Amino acid sequence: MLGGLLALLAAATFALNSATARRAVLSGSVMQGIAITVPLGVPAFFLGALLLGQLDVLARMPAMAVLWLSLAGIAHFVWGRFFIYRAQEMIGANLAGTLQQFDLVLSLGLAVIVLGEVLTPLRIFGIALVILGPALAFSGETERSRTAAKGAQVQFSPRHMEGYGYVALSSIGYGLSPIFTALGLRELGPGASMTGGLVAYLAATLAVAVVVVATGSVRHVGETSPMAWRWFGFAGLSVSVSQMLRFAALSLAPVTVVQPIQRLSKLFLFVFSWLMNREHEVFNPRLLLAAVVSLFGAAMLSISTEVFLSMAPWPDWIVRAVRWQWP
Repeated sequence: MLGGLLALLAAATFALNSATARRAVLSGSVMQGIAITVPLGVPAFFLGALLLGQLDVLARMPAMAVLWLSLAGIAHFVWGRFFIYRAQEMIGANLAGTLQQFDLVLSLGLAVIVLGEVLTPLRIFGIALVILGPALAFSGETERSRTAAKGAQVQFSPRHMEGYGYVALSSIGYGLSPIFTALGLRELGPGASMTGGLVAYLAATLAVAVVVVATGSVRHVGETSPMAWRWFGFAGLSVSVSQMLRFAALSLAPVTVVQPIQRLSKLFLFVFSWLMNREHEVFNPRLLLAAVVSLFGAAMLSISTEVFLSMAPWPDWIVRAVRWQWP
């Protein structure tokens, strides 16, 4: 239950990050965003590891843990974040977040194949509902109406094909990262999630530095406007909190639970986008139905089979069905 709650909190803070990052790319570039947001995770996770007494783990960290966590950091914080920022630039954070469902399928498939996790009927049902919720919220929208309330002109017009391509690329990084993270945290053992995140962010920061220098973007990053600095800085801090919660969740709960619950970030994102970026986003009024469906799905993912069966005197056929596992 605690792992599921942490995943839910991670989803909310990740949505806040997406909304602020969307605002930031209106005044700054994606390269500037990566160069600012990724390094901010290092002091955040260092502080978390210090406060939780986990820094000593660095001295005895297995090489395989460093490898897996480094791959997780590069896949998520560099590859995934770069392409999702590009997607947000093309089609907005709402559509980009809604379309980004392939990473969940990839994560869950690899969790079963690589990590030996199992899928139960409750989890499958919960996964389906969590995916369905955001789809209901934004289905049928290809672009926002050309005029806002009282005839005000809307300036944002999505560039769909480019945006969809960037979403697909980001989904590869976001789909692989929880598997790498889980493998790395297994090597570390319990009670080392903040140290694991610190290693992931250090590797990602090094990778970003190499990319910035290799692409000749040092001067471009240095020319970041004050407005972009503020928004990217806030995005970096919020995503650092989200990742701390995510790493803690993955250390307590399986990928097949944590990743689907994080789909709820798409619903939180709708709210934050309306508050912060309503003139630069695509919206659909089906939020209430989507919220109910997705929250019910998250509940199914958070409840264990035994807890569910203890709720009522279920018929034998339901008990047998709920106890089924795959593989």
